[in-house]
Amino acid sequence: QVQLVESGGGLVQPGGSLTLSCIASGNIFHISTMGWYRQAPGKQRELVAQITGTDGPRYSDPVKGRFIIFGDTAKNTMNLQMNNLKPEDTAVYYCYAEKVFSIGVGAPNDYWGQGTQVTVSS
Repeated sequence: QVQLVESGGGLVQPGGSLTLSCIASGNIFHISTMGWYRQAPGKQRELVAQITGTDGPRYSDPVKGRFIIFGDTAKNTMNLQMNNLKPEDTAVYYCYAEKVFSIGVGAPNDYWGQGTQVTVSS
């Protein structure tokens, strides 16, 4: 079994910054991709940013230039530095790990964290 635990959410004023962290633990041999999605009330879950062991980081257009994803899939950790936050960034942010290979398990699986609330408001 694999668990993803997020931390770092909270309330911040517009223009402020927050850093989210995600740690994956459990039966992990290799993680192909880690990233963040977010879901605002009444909206579908959307990709925010992701990083793989071989490709560079990828960002959605709304956060490009403001958010930075960094971490190490080999160490099963990932962070999301969010700068110049806007009210429209308010959402529950979910960490995910894609194509996780576990020892003794044939096919890779995908996993999600429980989510952390980010609220941008004055």
